[in-house]
This record gives sequence, structure tokens and C-alpha cells, in this order.
Amino acid sequence: MGERVYIYDSTLRDGAQTQGVDFGVADKVAITRALDRIGVDYVEGGWPGANPTDDAFFAQLPKLNHARVSAFGMTRRSGRSVHNDPGLAAVLGTPAPAACLVGKTWDFHVDLALGITKAENIDMIAESVAETKARGKEAMFDAEHFFDGYKANPGFALDCLKAAHAAGARWIILCDTNGGTLPHEIERIVGEVAKTVPGDLLGIHCHNDTENAVANSLAAVRAGVRQVQGTLNGLGERCGNANLVSVIPNLVIKMGYDVGIDAERMTHLTSISRLLDERLNRPPARNAAYVGESAFAHKGGLHVSAVEKDPRTYEHIPPETVGNRRHVVVSDQSGRSNLLARFKDIGLEIDAKSPFIGKLLDEIKAREHEGYTYDGADGSFELLARRLMHGVPDYFRLQSFRVISERRFNARGDLITMSEATVKLDVGTERRLTVGEGKGPVEALDRALRAALLPFYPSLAELKLVDYKVRILAPERATAAVTRVMIESADGHAHGEIRAWGTVGVSENVIDASYTALNDSITWKLYRDGTPAPGA
Repeated sequence: MGERVYIYDSTLRDGAQTQGVDFGVADKVAITRALDRIGVDYVEGGWPGANPTDDAFFAQLPKLNHARVSAFGMTRRSGRSVHNDPGLAAVLGTPAPAACLVGKTWDFHVDLALGITKAENIDMIAESVAETKARGKEAMFDAEHFFDGYKANPGFALDCLKAAHAAGARWIILCDTNGGTLPHEIERIVGEVAKTVPGDLLGIHCHNDTENAVANSLAAVRAGVRQVQGTLNGLGERCGNANLVSVIPNLVIKMGYDVGIDAERMTHLTSISRLLDERLNRPPARNAAYVGESAFAHKGGLHVSAVEKDPRTYEHIPPETVGNRRHVVVSDQSGRSNLLARFKDIGLEIDAKSPFIGKLLDEIKAREHEGYTYDGADGSFELLARRLMHGVPDYFRLQSFRVISERRFNARGDLITMSEATVKLDVGTERRLTVGEGKGPVEALDRALRAALLPFYPSLAELKLVDYKVRILAPERATAAVTRVMIESADGHAHGEIRAWGTVGVSENVIDASYTALNDSITWKLYRDGTPAPGA
């Protein structure tokens, strides 16, 4: 394995600058855990003090096995000391073990935007980094607009870096903030900087305004930097940031670097890419490098013949390396490695040659044709596999449900909308008829189901629905379109461990799709808790 390069993910902060992207706390926690599972070194959780969502996230940081959470913020402001700056205090006051502070390194910005002397700007950097280190945190300095600053005034730009270095910064990140620098410029300038600040203290942070963010990041590594910052799927303001889903396999597979992500974890890249898209309620980019549905697709003619003889003809890597699959229209033999990896995750031991795998693949393909997806719906996937393999206990049998929504004025004259759900189901030989109310139809249906089932399964009181998303799969059909519902659930399990799982439902009726996802959510919890079926 080659030299170590550290991966710093800024999806939850930089990615949140994307138009149309709005992460909730549940999103941030789920994405952080997924990044930790694949072996990312740093996860930038957000900007403490900037908004309530980021504050809530830092107040309940998830327990991680590998990744270090970093808080982002600014160096102290002009005219303030490091002990009397509310913005800096918010960043350094979180339990996050690392902090990344951004500061100016382009003299044009120091003169125009800040209106201070260059010497004071350098003092702001040095004192803020020193205070971060004094607080026991891993200190990082984001050199904003560094490449523009270096081109304009290399002496001043380097003085800013030297101040951060002398103050004890573990990482000094060179930022191509407007994305306007090209790879050959990046490599030349980083090489010159590395003569002043050691490369093993340098990082790179590139925006994608010239479609060069990934290439620029790789060029910077070639020139000596040993930390790469970026986002999942290249999220970010304007044209986005360097896409870590491409950067990681390029560094490891193509360039031979060690990024702390072993071969097994590399196979989860496709899954985490699609998990992010599911949480953002948008379709994955089919042509995305490495992880897109079309990345290893071969359609007819000479390509199919050549690939079947030797995949290396048209595939630069085996698709399974990054968790993707080969798709050959006339003979699709893909997917087994992905299933075996997912079986391992859920504790199912299956022989790689078992005919069950082919049966499950056929079932998954049929369901995907209907609109189902199991990326981000691990609970539904596990239930599907176990039902086909050896069955899942029949905890209850739905007979019928009815949902009514009412829009009216309440006693205070406020216009409100309320929903009422009636559920009829059997638990063993006992019939239950219950009613639930909620602000929306899904909440009402969930409450009616709980009312029916809690007397038999008290552990369902722990179950919480933490996220709910609907996607229209056939928009050309307007109000008759097929809808896919994704629900994320969580519970406070034994020993204080919090479990989270996703479920999916598909139907032309959004309430019916929601019920399918709710049913799987309840069933998964009962099964994983080892709950016996009625009469067992």
C-alpha cells in the first residue's frame, strides 16, 4: 500500500450549500454514520452557531468507530480577541474533536472585504489556530481563495500559511474557492508551497466550476498534499465540490495511495452514493463515474461480445470493486457479490453458489421494475431476503384500513388539516379495530397501527419514525403516477444502542405505499428484537 492520504468529507456543510438541499438532523446523523462505516477520516458536521440544525447535530454527535467530526467556522473577527468572539466560541465549544477555521489569504479580500491590515489578518489566523490547539482540538486552517491569492501576491499568501503552521495547525488546506484554477496550475503551486510547509500538513479543497475539481485534487496529491476535502456526489454551491465518490477510487485503485478504506469497504461506495440521493429525494445520476447505473452498462453488438469474453475490454475496473454491477442487456450475470456483502451485513450466512441468490436477484429485479429500490431501505431488503429464505413470523394480518382527511376551521378560527385512520387487523386469533389521529394521513395511520399492536408488542413504544420521503416515479402520469415512499425508523434498543433502518413501499396510492413501508418498519423491529409470533 502506498503513502497515506486522509479523506475529509464536507457534505454536511459544503453540500448543504447546494440549491434545493436541506439536511435535517436525522439526515446528518445517518450520513455521518455511513461515512464512518466506509472509513472516512473526517466528517465536517456543519457550522455551529449558524443555524438550529447544526447546533442540534453537534449537541447529539453520534458515536463513531473511526471518523473524527470536525466543526467549521471562521478565525476570530477583527477587533475581537480569541476569548471574546462569539462565533469562534461556538465552534470551539462543541464536543467535536476537530475544528476547521477559514481565513483570508488573498490580499484583495483583506483590503476590500475586511478593510484591515495584512499584519492583523495574519495575527487573526495565528491566534485562532493557537487557541483551537490550546482547547485540545485538532486544528485545521482553510486558506480561502488561496490559489487566487498566491497568483496575486505569493509572499502574503505564504505568510498566512506560515502563521497557521507556526501556531500548530495539524492541517493547512489550500482552497480553490471559486473553482477557476486548472490542474497544471494546482500542481505547480502546491509544489512550490510544499517547499515552505511540509506536504504531510497540507490539504486541498476544490470547487468544480471548470469541471476540474477531481482532477485538481489528484494533481494536488501528486504535488504533495496528504488531505483531500470534498463531498459525496460532488454536492456544493454553484457547480459543486470535488466528488469524493470519484476521488477515493482514483487515489486507491489508479494511483496506489492508502486512504484508510480497505477493499471490502470500497465496495460500499455505490451504496453510500445512492443513500445520499435517496435522502435528498432525487434520482441518482446514471452516468456518474464508478457508481452510476450506466457506469458498467453494455448494450448489444460488439461491446457485449467483447465484455463476455473479457470484461477488461470495456471496463477499466471490475464494477464489484466499488459495489456497482455490470449490466449486459442480453445476459445479466451481475449482483451476486453485492448480495453476499449485504447478507454479511445482516448476519446471513449464504453459500455463494446457493440457488437462493439467483431467486432473490430475480425477485429484486422484478421489484425494481415496479419502482422499488433497496439502497437506503436496508430493513425492507433484509425482510425480503429472509422471507424468501426461511420466512418471517406473521406478527399481524391487516384486514383493512381507511384514512380520512379533513380541512376545517377550529374553535379559534384557525384553518387546520387533520387526518383520521381506522385499522382492522388480526393478531393471532384476536381481532383489533383501532383509530388514530394525526396532522397527516401517515401519522394517523401509524398511530392507529400502534394502538392496535402495543398491547401485544410493548417494545413498539420505542419505535420512532425519523424521516419520510415520497418520490414520484412516473411524473408523466400526473396524479395517477406511481409513488415510492421511503421511511427511516429508529429505536432505543437494549444497552442504550440506537438502531436505525430504512423501509420502502411502492404504489399508485401514496397512503398504500406508506402502509407497506410502515408494515416493514414494524416487522423489522419485532423480528430483530427476537419477538415470537402470536401463539408461538
